[in-house]
Amino acid sequence: MNISLRRDDLDQLNIAIHRKEISVLVTNRKLLDAAREGGYAVGAFNINNMEFIQAITETAAEHRSPVIIAVSEGALKYAGFENLFSMVEIAAGMENAEFAIHLDHGRDMEVIEHCIDNGFTSVMIDGSHLPFDENIEITREVVEKASPKGVSVEGELGKLAGGEDNISVSEQEARFTNPDEAAEFVERTGVDALAVAIGTSHGAYKFKGEPQLAMDILEEIASKVSIPLVLHGASGVNPDHVKLANQHGADIGDARGVPDDAIRAAVKRGICKVNIDTDMRIAFTAFMRKKLAESPDLFDPRKYLGAGRDGVREVVRTKIELFGSAGKTG
Repeated sequence: MNISLRRDDLDQLNIAIHRKEISVLVTNRKLLDAAREGGYAVGAFNINNMEFIQAITETAAEHRSPVIIAVSEGALKYAGFENLFSMVEIAAGMENAEFAIHLDHGRDMEVIEHCIDNGFTSVMIDGSHLPFDENIEITREVVEKASPKGVSVEGELGKLAGGEDNISVSEQEARFTNPDEAAEFVERTGVDALAVAIGTSHGAYKFKGEPQLAMDILEEIASKVSIPLVLHGASGVNPDHVKLANQHGADIGDARGVPDDAIRAAVKRGICKVNIDTDMRIAFTAFMRKKLAESPDLFDPRKYLGAGRDGVREVVRTKIELFGSAGKTG
């Protein structure tokens, strides 16, 4: 049979082959084991749209840093599974860095299973709202589903205050992770990474007084647990970005985040993965509002969404430097 291909067909085929050959989607466990051994942390950056994906992957490639692209259930509902996953896969395959794609704060078992079966390299099962034994049971169930497919699993023990997408915990409900329970949890579930609660919280309003994290508890957990530890609710809430957003019509209020020194101290004591979401949202909003305010006649979304993307790039760059992950791509 004589088969002929048009030039466009050949070009598309070459692109597909090229992407497959250099695809760098890896598991969280691979990235976090290296971080634990090397004494640095890997940033897990939440995405919602194309601009966030571009900013994260391009900045990571520029600094040769591994990164985890985190996707919440809310983001999947907003943008669609295939849309987000396809964009991440393409962007990761064309950039010179290592990437994992990770389901953040998974609670819906159908969503978790769909991610495991359709290309995600890591999933989080958030059973932190459940009693201890029930948290262990559901976490072990996810590990049993994910492990045969080479997908790493993150569990969570302890409760962070604040709200993020469909997760909301009051200050009264929040509690620190118990180190002895952490050791038992890891042994009984077989998770690859453990998110701990040491005083951080979700959202932009993390502290009413002086920011303080329970470093003594973190040290004790690290001495009892032999897997990578994760810090959620770790955005710094850059005051310059808050000010810029408010100058151009936002009303973010008295937002306060986790100081850089506290993040450095946490990484030194065993944190290998740091989640960042709020910082990028604020930066995107600030830069986009500024662009629209300066050009009131603007109606080309590429112009103002591109400005927002620049804000996200700035956040990712500073976090890579803070976490010590620059130059760690193999």
